[in-house]
Amino acid sequence: MPVNRNALIRYTTIDKCLRNRYRKWTLEDLIEACSDALYEYEGIDKGVSRRTIQLDIQTMRSEKLGYNAPIVVIDRKYYSYEDPDYSITQLPLSQQDLEKLNDAVEILKQFQGFSHFQEMSGLIQKLENKIYIEQSKERPVIHIDKNEELKGLEHLNGLYRAILNKQCISIEYKSFSARKSATFEFHPYLLKEFNNRWFLVGRHNKGKKLLNLALDRMLRFEVNEEISFYNDVDFHPEAYYKDVVGVTVNEGLKPRDIRLWVDRYNAPYVMTKPLHPSQKVIEERDDGIIINIKVIRNYELERLILGFGSSMEVLSPSSMRKRIRKLFQNTVDRYVNQEE
Repeated sequence: MPVNRNALIRYTTIDKCLRNRYRKWTLEDLIEACSDALYEYEGIDKGVSRRTIQLDIQTMRSEKLGYNAPIVVIDRKYYSYEDPDYSITQLPLSQQDLEKLNDAVEILKQFQGFSHFQEMSGLIQKLENKIYIEQSKERPVIHIDKNEELKGLEHLNGLYRAILNKQCISIEYKSFSARKSATFEFHPYLLKEFNNRWFLVGRHNKGKKLLNLALDRMLRFEVNEEISFYNDVDFHPEAYYKDVVGVTVNEGLKPRDIRLWVDRYNAPYVMTKPLHPSQKVIEERDDGIIINIKVIRNYELERLILGFGSSMEVLSPSSMRKRIRKLFQNTVDRYVNQEE
């Protein structure tokens, strides 16, 4: 049963009132307390109806939210907890609750490089402690692939802030092909993760093309207040990456149909985990399937195809077929030459 924020405020307010045993609480008192709380926390000034609070009490008494609150009415007028030690904030967690919390904590821990999640680190530790106390130590049921030794992760939070604040930054960057690093101004728009690596997408101060920079090649950066941020309102991540596999968008190229054969052992894998959202099965054969994807060719697509080895064959276009064949031939030549 989903519970909205306003209902939670009312439940916790009623709970707080009924735990205060130095005062007798009529229904009108509870209505007033809930109205004040909603105004304080949400700015809602229209008050709460008598019917709403009656339904709230009924819900708290029931099993709908797992409260089973022992709310009684004394002298047919005053509301109280029959158990003076009861509180909805001290409910024991069910096994199902613990499993869900475990999963949520494991997922949240993957993003602690961002300031929003750094601020939640205390909460995450509290959750982990609560789970540990409530249940025996079990092996995790969720494992997210990560590389904690990957360089550049220390830049995540600062870059995230620069994007939020729309600030130009000065970056010292050394690409894999460069002999030495270069420093330039950059207008950041997006942080993107792909294949367990992080990339910063934006525009070079002197260029018109969108670029993606690998964070593990970034040596340092700082906000440059002297240069006004160029906000490209036409940049939409979903549209920008719509026709590619990975992060490299070769601007100027148009998406093309690429037809591939996949052997029958890998066909189920490719059918259940498409190479790209545009993927369509063209033909099913005894030796495998023929699929078609419509994408812009890039480095990541080549690596993906090469990773299937002899289990995948490029049928068309001929230019890409020749390119993949050449890469495979280079690989074979390397093995042959080393054996000689």
